[in-house]
Amino acid sequence: MYVNVAVLTETRAHERRVALVPSVIPKLVKLGARLHMQPCAGAAIHLEDAAFQNVAWIADRTALVKDADVVLAVQPPALEVVSAMKEGAILICFIYAHNEPALVKRLLDRKITCFAMERVPRITRAQAMDALSSQSALAGYYAVQLGSTTLTRVVPKITGAAGSIGPARVLVMGLGVAGLEAMATAHRLGAIVEGYDVRPETREQALSVGGSFVDTGIDARGKGGYARELSAEEKSSVAAVLTKHIQSADLVITTAAIPGKASPKLISHVQLAGMKAGAVIVDLSAEGGGNCDDTRPGETVRIGPVTIVAPLNVPSLLGEDASELYAKNQYNLLALMMKNNVIEIDWSDEILAGTVLTHAGENKAEIADNAIPAVKAAGAVASGTLPVVKTPASPAEA
Repeated sequence: MYVNVAVLTETRAHERRVALVPSVIPKLVKLGARLHMQPCAGAAIHLEDAAFQNVAWIADRTALVKDADVVLAVQPPALEVVSAMKEGAILICFIYAHNEPALVKRLLDRKITCFAMERVPRITRAQAMDALSSQSALAGYYAVQLGSTTLTRVVPKITGAAGSIGPARVLVMGLGVAGLEAMATAHRLGAIVEGYDVRPETREQALSVGGSFVDTGIDARGKGGYARELSAEEKSSVAAVLTKHIQSADLVITTAAIPGKASPKLISHVQLAGMKAGAVIVDLSAEGGGNCDDTRPGETVRIGPVTIVAPLNVPSLLGEDASELYAKNQYNLLALMMKNNVIEIDWSDEILAGTVLTHAGENKAEIADNAIPAVKAAGAVASGTLPVVKTPASPAEA
């Protein structure tokens, strides 16, 4: 016996990644997978078809998925692809269901079991499957590279016969995975690095990567790991402190994103107007509208003396490494359910239960999310339901 696994070629704008790389193929074959791909699936990252061994090639994507037990992708597939999948098949990719209501409905209609990679619980055992973290780390690294190549000054301190120049001052706003990697990268390049987050417990993390922490004196921790809403007075106090740091920075990197909502505004028109001539902002939250009032998603613009870089799908800009990490994330997730050359899903596994979006015509994510208050009150999950795994979303998580 074997499991038919189909890998789609990505077709969405700005997407260069592929869900399977050659180094992962032997591992999947060992699990019992028979692999099928569309030709040129890795062309965007210069992976020729010849690099993929033990793979059958099927050009037509509907033919590719019609007999597949598992379909792997990076971005959500087109509706016609889901329609061509056999009932009960498994789809594994990023979905972000709040952006894809028509696709979720089609998944439910076709009784597709969909594991949404953005829902992988952020627990220790799931780290090897955490695609959000693996991709965000790359985004944080690349943000510093984008900023440093846009600046008209050097990042480290350089001393020569004519004197010394640098170092640049870098401020990172939002200390999730992307923000901390940005701080670490800027520190390695020799910058003076500061980090800010609404959660004061991130201070130690900022210090651990070689930076300092901007303390506004406000504790914005709320219940369940969420940041609470600040009062008008608190907002004014925070803005006053942050303005000084924003306007003294050469490079500002913003990473604050809230899944399903517009990105919070961290830099106002007024704050930007007082920034240094030649300063650069790299806005990693452009896909949610951006963290700066003047951000234009997908564009690099100059507002007065300040340049704002607002790239889309930043991990894809490092498509080779991003694909390598993502393919390994998906393999590790598949390894939880592929046993003895067949698919066996153990719904008592908190990773699988937390990652599933749809199954057997039910929106399991919606059921789980709605059950959270009742579960907390009872102190346990009711017998017969999927175990509930809820990972709080930080406004500082990119």
